[in-house]
Amino acid sequence: MKLHEYQSKKLFQQQGIKVPEGGVADTPAAARAVAEDLFGKGASRVAVKAQVHAGGRGKGGGIKLASSPEEAELFTEGMLGTSLVTPQTGPEGVQVRSVLIEAGADIATELYLGVTLDRSNQCAVVIASSEGGMAIEEVAAEKPEAILRELVDPGWGLQGFQARRLAYGLGLTGVPQRGAAKVILQLAQLFQDLDSSLVEINPLIITADDEVVALDAKINIDDNCLFRRPDLVELRDLSEEDVLEVEASEHNLTYNALDGTIGCMVNGAGLAMATMDEILLAGGSPANFLDVGGSASAETVANAFRILMKAPDLQAVLINICGGIVRGDRVAKGIIEALDQVEVNVPVVVRLQGTNAEEGRRLLAESSLEFTLAETLNEAASKAVEMSQ
Repeated sequence: MKLHEYQSKKLFQQQGIKVPEGGVADTPAAARAVAEDLFGKGASRVAVKAQVHAGGRGKGGGIKLASSPEEAELFTEGMLGTSLVTPQTGPEGVQVRSVLIEAGADIATELYLGVTLDRSNQCAVVIASSEGGMAIEEVAAEKPEAILRELVDPGWGLQGFQARRLAYGLGLTGVPQRGAAKVILQLAQLFQDLDSSLVEINPLIITADDEVVALDAKINIDDNCLFRRPDLVELRDLSEEDVLEVEASEHNLTYNALDGTIGCMVNGAGLAMATMDEILLAGGSPANFLDVGGSASAETVANAFRILMKAPDLQAVLINICGGIVRGDRVAKGIIEALDQVEVNVPVVVRLQGTNAEEGRRLLAESSLEFTLAETLNEAASKAVEMSQ
């Protein structure tokens, strides 16, 4: 689950990390009111920042500096309701529904700081760079030597000497070095406390007064841990998520929309990846990633078909089920019952393997519904691509 910048900054403040003063607005008049308050407190300019779940907003025109409340109102009016296109949104962009108005900062130095998971080492890792303000992927590609890393021991957490080593590696000394080391420790602790998959500050700035301030904020929460934090669930913005992905989550289905033409229904994430690979190798393109899990009951399959049928360019469906926990005959009955409930107007290719798979294929073949059966995954993918064309 992704959080907006203003939501992330509230969590930063609770952790003791300094952020610019500001407020959220969803109308031009509200933006002007926030800007007037900030100018009244001595701000010489304010930033108008589109609140969307995507990076690269500055390049897409989603961040503008205003020198007056009237200009902040004008910028907000130009952003709200528009589709912001960034390198992370795709050509369709995302709609801007609110903006963050915050006081401008006197920037002396821009840094990058983030905490994420290092799956190879099975622990969290703190990543820092003196090349702040740039996408960390670009820095890694162009100046890999500018990337600093510290692994976080799961038992001990990030240690003070590690934070100081990172701050020193960033070229900081004196007050800024101590301030940066403190923020590094706070960010690592926040990552752990929130069950995050990513917390990021880009840029983390040093001001002319040697203050360390998080000028931007990004937090992604691990969905699997949300049952422990109902307070964080309340921060979820469904309007920023794909409609079908939201619907799938309501039925405990794992669904990710893609831009292909062949719908995939499988049981298991690894099997889903292999199925999509086979579709691509056969010359087709997957329309989704859909994992129905270990049940594959009639209700589950029916809900899955309802979601699949809403994909915009769907031309065929490939069902690839490996019966381990679930039996093949039960899956077959579920598919037959589901198609009595849901209208499916595209060809359906089914491949069943595993426990009672032969009985499952017999039930499908003897049903009054039209299925194309396949023995191997390669055969199933080839048939699905052929029928989609």
